[in-house]
Amino acid sequence: MSVPRTILLTGATGYVGGRLLAELEAKGHRVRCLARRPEFLAGRVGTTTEVVPGDCLAPETLEAALAGVDTAFYLIHSMGSTGDFEEQDRAAATNFGRAAKDAGVSKIVYLGGLGDQSDALSRHLQSRQETGKCLRASGIPVIELRASIILGSGSLSFELIRALVERLPVMICPRWVRVKAQPIAIEDVIAYLEESLALPAESRIFEIGGADVVSYESIMREYARQRGLRRVLIFVPVLTPRLSSLWLGLTTPVYARVGRKLIESIKNSTVVTDAASLTTFGVRPMGLREAIERAIGREDREFIATRWSDAMSSGASPRTWGGTKLGSRLVDTRTAFVPVGSAAAFAPIRRIGGERGWYYANALWRLRGLLDLLAGGVGMRRGRPHPDQLRIGDALDFWRVEAYEPDRRLRLAAEMKVPGRAWLEFEISAVEGGSTIHQTAVFDPAGLWGLVYWYGVYPLHARIFQGMLAAVADRAVRGESVPS
Repeated sequence: MSVPRTILLTGATGYVGGRLLAELEAKGHRVRCLARRPEFLAGRVGTTTEVVPGDCLAPETLEAALAGVDTAFYLIHSMGSTGDFEEQDRAAATNFGRAAKDAGVSKIVYLGGLGDQSDALSRHLQSRQETGKCLRASGIPVIELRASIILGSGSLSFELIRALVERLPVMICPRWVRVKAQPIAIEDVIAYLEESLALPAESRIFEIGGADVVSYESIMREYARQRGLRRVLIFVPVLTPRLSSLWLGLTTPVYARVGRKLIESIKNSTVVTDAASLTTFGVRPMGLREAIERAIGREDREFIATRWSDAMSSGASPRTWGGTKLGSRLVDTRTAFVPVGSAAAFAPIRRIGGERGWYYANALWRLRGLLDLLAGGVGMRRGRPHPDQLRIGDALDFWRVEAYEPDRRLRLAAEMKVPGRAWLEFEISAVEGGSTIHQTAVFDPAGLWGLVYWYGVYPLHARIFQGMLAAVADRAVRGESVPS
């Protein structure tokens, strides 16, 4: 029997890469992930997936990662980086191509961007297409998929649209909102990437897009229709990319530097002109209505599996005051190392709430419950059904158990009165010498009042979140909650 060769996946911490990783694992492929920060993939990969450190800007780190690799997925770009991102993209692609050639890689699959060269492409789109040229210059066959706007829960474009439509009843729109594009659902992008594994090892460029040619205006109106929102769009003749990017930075999860690069790209039409992908692949892309419907449905059912902001290149800094924006959600995430196993680390989490309280500032928790009761909410009176065990669906004070994996994960959805939706999640990952406790508080604000609420109480929340995590870690180390 032939031994299946290894697939190398770069960009696994990013939006598309994270989704592709799950698909490759589900199909039984042998996957190796290249990551600058391997610890960021802890708990995200399957037991058969290998994670190796490496950086395409440090060519000496690539030899070991590419050894024995048959196909490599190249999903790296530097749009969120500071400095000359085009030069970084060129250097990274050139280094990777040379190292892949030396390692005997059969082919590279690269996800780039649509855009007609005769249309004075933006720096971002120009760089995406130049990256494909740099990879092909290595002499290795490259299958380049060029996509337009990618729509899915957690994608940059979808979160931009979602934030604008949800927060602004009236929008001042520049002309670029009416430029034509061919948005494609993330599920279809992943299907194209996965099917590329079976294509012959020869360089090809495929343009991929959804079933509908639309504009950002059409996408926003369709999102508003599905959410039952009435929105007014007022168009103005002049609004520079700089002013537009600053506005996006104030009203959406896109900070100004990424916003400007994004807007400069949106001004270019990104429509499929070559239908070869439809005859070469078995994928039949969905239309705009279904793509948005699926994105909204996934968003409402669960945490986003991957987000554009998960990528190392998406942010100028890992933390900001008031929590990190992920999509329209605001996130406070903290970690603590404990020198004990997963079961011991999870034990105090499993027993949190009810008569034991929340391990820190219990008087404030009770006060919050009283205020919730006065506002017509459930308050803290429900407690918990069992002192030691939890099940999905259990009430836990003013929370509800939404996800539960013994000795690994607990996610609680808030049922108290708040101007938005809120979650609190604990997750344990095994590391050398013990375990890491990940504590994440997520708030999805409902309009302006939701933002006022989050930022108004954040100093208090930050203290409580930090104190609660420290108390959980202390109990785990002392073993107070470990069952006999």
